[in-house]
Order: sequence, then C-alpha cells, then structure tokens
Amino acid sequence: MCRFILAAVFTLFAIGGSGYGPASAQEREVPYWATIDTSKLNMRVGPSVNYRIAWVYKRPGLPVKVIRVIDGWRLIRDPDGDQGWVVARLLSADRGAVVVGEGLAAMREAPSDNAKLRWNVEAGVVGKLGECENDWCTFDVDGRIGWVRAERLWGAGDP
Repeated sequence: MCRFILAAVFTLFAIGGSGYGPASAQEREVPYWATIDTSKLNMRVGPSVNYRIAWVYKRPGLPVKVIRVIDGWRLIRDPDGDQGWVVARLLSADRGAVVVGEGLAAMREAPSDNAKLRWNVEAGVVGKLGECENDWCTFDVDGRIGWVRAERLWGAGDP
C-alpha cells in the first residue's frame, strides 16, 4: 500500500500534476509565450538532435512564441520571425519581452506618457515582463523597473 501511494505521488509530480514546475509550464495550448532559460540554446530545423542546428541563441530571457508542440520539442518563433525546433526543457514559462522599434523607448514611473521618465531603453534590450494595462506594461531590466508602451515590447499581449 505504501509503495502504491509513493508511486502515485511520484507520478503526480513527474507529469506536472501539481500545477507547478516545468511539465505544466510547457504543456499549454499553443500558441503561448515562453523565454529562453539557458545561456546557449540550439534551434534545429526539425524536432530531434538528428536535425542540423540552424541557429544558436545566447540570450537568456529572450522571449519566444511557441507555435507547435511535439514530444519534448517546441517549434518557436523569435522576435525576428525566424522559427525552428528547440528542446522544451530549455524554455521557461516566465514572461519576458524585448524592446522593438526605432529609437529609444521611454520607461516611465507610471503607465502614462506624462509620467516621470525613469530610463530610456534601446531596441534589443531584454527584460522581464510584468503586468500590462491600458497599452502599457511593467518591464524589469536587471532591477530597473518601469512602464513601457506595449507596442514597443515584443512578447507583450496575446501570442
């Protein structure tokens, strides 16, 4: 009886039945947002290590859009529109964003064009995405937190 209970508990956690952890974070309806959770991620042309590497990402926290799921692999699209297959366990369910567009993006103290300017961020800057409201999102770049217009953040909004 004790073995059965232990086996059931182990199985529950191994498949992500707790509602937390990597398994549940990656088994969602596509499309969904994710971030790169490693310092080096190989993007392949197919869902297996037998396929050639098309691209190597070296930007932890970079947001990606997961558009297809197959047996431990995810077909992703990056901010530049490139897509390929990556190992699911190297992605995080944490929301992230990257600044896009021309020129500097204002990071403000509150979600308003009239709010005090805290910092300016350049296109290509990656950070953690927080709550979004009224077309503005909180954005955290290495502890510097402020509000940025959602239109300047790839990774904000619906995937």
